[in-house]
Amino acid sequence: MSKSAIEPVLASFPNPFFRYFAATRPAFLVATLAGCLIGLTGAIYSGVSFQPVTAGLTVLLALLVHAGVNVLNDYYDALNGTDAINTERLYPFTGGSRFIQNGVLTTTQTAYFGYLLLSVAIIGGLWLSWQVGPGLLAIGAVGVLIGWAYSATPLHLNSQGLGELCVLIGFIGIVEGADYVQRKAFSLQPLMLGMPYALLVTNLLYINQFPDRKADATVGKRHLVVRLPLSKAVLVYPILAGLALVWLASLVAMGKLPIVTMLSALPVLFSARASWILRKFYAQPAHLLSAIRLTLASMLGHALLLVLIMLWKTL
Repeated sequence: MSKSAIEPVLASFPNPFFRYFAATRPAFLVATLAGCLIGLTGAIYSGVSFQPVTAGLTVLLALLVHAGVNVLNDYYDALNGTDAINTERLYPFTGGSRFIQNGVLTTTQTAYFGYLLLSVAIIGGLWLSWQVGPGLLAIGAVGVLIGWAYSATPLHLNSQGLGELCVLIGFIGIVEGADYVQRKAFSLQPLMLGMPYALLVTNLLYINQFPDRKADATVGKRHLVVRLPLSKAVLVYPILAGLALVWLASLVAMGKLPIVTMLSALPVLFSARASWILRKFYAQPAHLLSAIRLTLASMLGHALLLVLIMLWKTL
């Protein structure tokens, strides 16, 4: 197990509010925030009038869904036992939040909290859909369903080898939903803008499964890293990163984005280094921490630069 961070214990959270807040893994919600910002700034870039109130509510609801999905993932991984037996985890990136395993929350408390978060998000989403249009209802329904079914029985899509597809669709949905709330109509633009980011987020899920591979295989979680021979599984990572680069370059070549947008591809170079580390240490999970951090830097760096470039071009 990684010693890079101290795992949570009950004594560290005397305040119940902060205890439950920390159980959502708030540091990782920045991935959803970045997706929302791409959708919102993409709408502004295309000339749509910015609506700050609905934009803020969009971000809040998306974060609630992501938080609920994180909490329920911990709950269902506690039920199947994978987090309890995961001795190669690289906390805090893999192996769950450890809140259940370390006695910070019970499984029942975790389940109630996760479903409460999703319920609040659904109620808020219904109201927002009434304000901006029924298309948002469809986007939100798909997002909540995928997020829940990723871990929950009987579907447990990640265990069926569909986790990467769930993440890809889910984060495209975040960008599309943020754009829809501003535009009040469907558009291909957020799909085009959001695909490179969604591919890079998918790579984060993918590389995180290498340290968890043995525990997941033991309990029957048959995701791609378990299904593929390790020497073949490592090839998926550079393919996803390469697709993100090709997609972004294609948008520039077709005139959908200005050439300066290629600057947002620079952080993807972090993925090249991460890919090299993964190829070298795929069978030694303890050495993959830097590769996971580089993957985070790649996806968030791309999102930040893309957002800044689009905002600059609207001035």
